[in-house]
Amino acid sequence: MLDYIKNYMQLHMQSLNQDLEKLSEQMDALDPASKDFAELDIEYNFISGQASGISHIIAVIMEKEEENGTN
Repeated sequence: MLDYIKNYMQLHMQSLNQDLEKLSEQMDALDPASKDFAELDIEYNFISGQASGISHIIAVIMEKEEENGTN
């Protein structure tokens, strides 16, 4: 079960990183003072927070696997 969760989290992390890349590209095309940029910035920060949380969960799972001698 832990392997399933770890694999799911890793796939979810890839998806979040792809979303962040897309948002970054969209933001690069906009004036930083625009309303559209501000809205994308909020979304970028929200997704970035999710990525940080998922990254932490993955790290904890991997740490526990190392302690237990499993991968």
